Amino acid sequence: MATSLDDLIRSADLDGLVRHVDDTCSSRDWEHLVRIRNEARSAVNTGRQLWPIATLANYRLALWAPAEFAVRALDDTARTFMPGPVSEILAVHHRWEDLDEHLAPGHDRSLVAYERALRGDEVDEGEVAVLDVPINPQWWEPQYSLAVYSDDGLQFDPIDVASPSAVTSTAHVAGLDDATVDVFRRMMEPWTAQSNGTAQAAVVEGGIEEALGALGLVSAGITEVSPGEALQLLAWAASSGGAHGKRRGAATGRSEAWWLLATFTGLDEDWPCDAEELGEVIESLNFTVFRNDEAPTTGWGLHLVIEDAEEGLSVALSAADHA
Repeated sequence: MATSLDDLIRSADLDGLVRHVDDTCSSRDWEHLVRIRNEARSAVNTGRQLWPIATLANYRLALWAPAEFAVRALDDTARTFMPGPVSEILAVHHRWEDLDEHLAPGHDRSLVAYERALRGDEVDEGEVAVLDVPINPQWWEPQYSLAVYSDDGLQFDPIDVASPSAVTSTAHVAGLDDATVDVFRRMMEPWTAQSNGTAQAAVVEGGIEEALGALGLVSAGITEVSPGEALQLLAWAASSGGAHGKRRGAATGRSEAWWLLATFTGLDEDWPCDAEELGEVIESLNFTVFRNDEAPTTGWGLHLVIEDAEEGLSVALSAADHA
């Protein structure tokens, strides 16, 4: 294999190198897969653009190799063209108890812990939480939408939302100057800056009609959703890159959803906030998804109104992207 790899590198044979990666994975020669990655990455020094092979080898390493080899995918800092975060890819087929002893302390280790906790593993409470939210999901959280990785890449389908059950006319009001708007825009930057998406938000005094009116809508079909469904939608949007942007992973998506809800409800003033308190506050909110010609019913879209009836405030969130 070593001679064959040297020849393939020298000739910059991309097709041959892809087959070589496939054969190496089939034979489960993980040490050689690491060598393929390293040699392909170093080939740029001789003018050979073999970074796609380095990326492919590193992806397969994280996805299929045993834990002691898989964690070496984190050694490669050039992760731009991976289909998702290495921490998330590692978490697909490896349990936390297998990864734990092989992961060095640091940011990557913490993200892997988050991802495995979202897949059902119990992580020690003493583990460093770099995202300022608890690593282990709370009792009030939903089952989040998780990405599926395979040899064919990433599969992360848009969430199906119930069809509108009512139509409402809106009331034209001006939006308030509220930090929630900026938080939402930052949350959706992978859609808007790296893909073809748009995102807008408005915070108003009032309810659904006022919030939708502040977005410039005249009417919309609406349906209520549960707090769990709304949190799942927010985390789904925040974890993805939309149609073409860079995926950030389920752990980051969950954290972004917490931060947005904390900001809207005022719990951001003492951050990290108390998880139990946030759960209680979320349960007191009303959530409504909406649809109209500007808010498509399929594809990459998030169209949600959050109402805090006790405070007399609502926020309308609308983001869409297209393949």
